[in-house]
Amino acid sequence: MDTDLFEIVRTTRSMRRLKPDAVPAGLIRRILEAGTCAPSGGNMQSWRFMVITDPTVKARVAEWYRKGWHEIVGPRYRAGAPPAGSSRDRFDRMLAAAEHLADHLHEAPVWIVPCLVGGTHTRSSGASIYPAVQNMLLAARALGLGATLTTLYLLFEKDAEAALGLPPDVHSYAIIPIGYPLGKFGPVARVPLDDVVYGNVWGERWAQT
Repeated sequence: MDTDLFEIVRTTRSMRRLKPDAVPAGLIRRILEAGTCAPSGGNMQSWRFMVITDPTVKARVAEWYRKGWHEIVGPRYRAGAPPAGSSRDRFDRMLAAAEHLADHLHEAPVWIVPCLVGGTHTRSSGASIYPAVQNMLLAARALGLGATLTTLYLLFEKDAEAALGLPPDVHSYAIIPIGYPLGKFGPVARVPLDDVVYGNVWGERWAQT
């Protein structure tokens, strides 16, 4: 288990290729506990977390995920250029991993589905659930487990949430597939800090004094 926070942050990659091996419930509990340590608006803690291991449920939801990837997202990505800071080769490897996830999402041994109860979907509502998601991703990395945040299934939100069995006043915000990784953790590839940080005025270089 890795315990250095900054090393965990630097090496928490999106692990889209996972082994089907079972993950002990005790480790999932630790990940969930990390999630509930996150802040939420007004400390209301209106989050709920579904832990899904049922192959039937996963298969129903994964059908919508595959449809979203193969019919919408995959073709759009492949028609575009690599993002800043990436190469064509690196981008193609990422796309191959994303397609693997689309075709094998149902095989991930555990899903955590973070949800919010009540309220309406707004930009600010995510502030009450995504910090918990990030905590869980970092916890999974610390425990040697692979995971990724994915929202692609929400292209078919009503159908996918019906497949999840969610009541009308509950909405999901992601699927986090969790399992032992087939690949290795490693430093994430990102654009240089100077390219994305401004000081005081938009576009003005941050003076590090």
